[in-house]
Amino acid sequence: MLETVGDIWEYISAGIIAITTNGSLTGNGRAIFGRGVARQASRRYPQLAEKLGTLLAEQGSHVFDLGCGIVTFPVEETPWSLPDLRIIARSAQELRALADICGWQHIIVPRPGCGGGGLAWRDVRPLLEPWFDERFIVISQQE
Repeated sequence: MLETVGDIWEYISAGIIAITTNGSLTGNGRAIFGRGVARQASRRYPQLAEKLGTLLAEQGSHVFDLGCGIVTFPVEETPWSLPDLRIIARSAQELRALADICGWQHIIVPRPGCGGGGLAWRDVRPLLEPWFDERFIVISQQE
């Protein structure tokens, strides 16, 4: 696992971008992109809310390839709940498996649960290390 600081969207043509998500749906079945990278992705790709909403309704909250170089990384049950370390650990394992199956060579992941979610990187990093090899770049925002 590599770490860097910068703008995750600068990597969109260089690899797969993971967006942190939750498992909630609106009344019309669309995924809720609450804040951070997920909200930014929904503005860039308006079709993602409907696509993820369908996947959530059919399969529950898991890592999904949404196309457009975007993959989900669940961190919490709802946009109003706190990030859950167990969900983050499961998502890291699922993302690694999907990367292996798809042959992805560059996967860029924000620090899951550490931005608006308020988790400390020192608590999250050990959950990712067993799953993220040199193909994974964990990025934090420039301050």
